[in-house]
Amino acid sequence: MGMTEWAYSLSESLLSDPLPRRWAHSLGVAKRARSLSPVLGDDAELLEVAAVLHDIGYAPALAKTGFHPLDGARYLRTVANADERVVRLVAHHSCAWMEAEARGLREELEEEFPRESGQLNDALCYCDMNTTPDGTPTNPVDRINEITRRYGPDSLIGTFIRRAEPEILACTGRVLERVAAVKRQPGE
Repeated sequence: MGMTEWAYSLSESLLSDPLPRRWAHSLGVAKRARSLSPVLGDDAELLEVAAVLHDIGYAPALAKTGFHPLDGARYLRTVANADERVVRLVAHHSCAWMEAEARGLREELEEEFPRESGQLNDALCYCDMNTTPDGTPTNPVDRINEITRRYGPDSLIGTFIRRAEPEILACTGRVLERVAAVKRQPGE
């Protein structure tokens, strides 16, 4: 079984029954990741794998700290023996360091999981923040507004996502610039 097939199977086994909407979101994020393959070259599969696995830390069986990037990354490293780059992408997806800071977990997150390359972190943030909870395409402004409404503007998540908004929009801008640059290349 290849890495991509393994990742889809693992994510489905953890999310599809207890959290079907989260599973649909993960599939949508992975679909968006596939659309970036011309930009990512050899890292395209890695991004798709991280995309389909990015929210497994929400699975009831894995939730230990209540901070899904950390719970998911720990499971991937210690139980699933996943590729270390995938583990790091899951640990740091979508500005996780800011939420970790709000939870008092930033030092723990960063000591345990060094960040992956900026281009891949940008790409995963772009994919996540341009996909609705139901897995359909959206834009990052509407996604941030939806998250704020769902959790409440004064909640830890609502406060974190508003604090992360400039970086989420910057990630999206950097990814779209790379996509446009690839489209401008001769022979494309």
